Amino acid sequence: MATRHQAREAVVGLLYAYDLGNPEIRKFAEEILEEKKIRNRQREFALQLFTGTIDHLPEIDREIESHLESWEMDRLGHVERAILRLGTYELLFTDLDRAIAINEAVELAKELGGDQAPKFVNGVLDAIARSKEKRNSEEREE
Repeated sequence: MATRHQAREAVVGLLYAYDLGNPEIRKFAEEILEEKKIRNRQREFALQLFTGTIDHLPEIDREIESHLESWEMDRLGHVERAILRLGTYELLFTDLDRAIAINEAVELAKELGGDQAPKFVNGVLDAIARSKEKRNSEEREE
């Protein structure tokens, strides 16, 4: 049985394909997950992550761009962008603990990204998480 980490890895692949200009990948997501032996609850988990990320993509990209220092979104590698998008989705739209979301993304960056990807992903996602916590704190004070 696949792990959640393996499900996330498959989601990065789906997001990568989507980013390369293949919006039809949504139609084939279940088949691709089946090929990767992502089944049952892990398949539901992966599909929720994938569709949630795509459904919130404009907001996710704005959040990432606001935390890129001296970088632009289109200069990021496709794999790194997919990992950041997934991590940002988990930070902003799920109840997953911040440390777990960031750690999972960093591990994916180690496995799939370039040499500098883990440090870069960690820095951007940490900034996004801190920004979210600050916004939540300010809302509670109001």
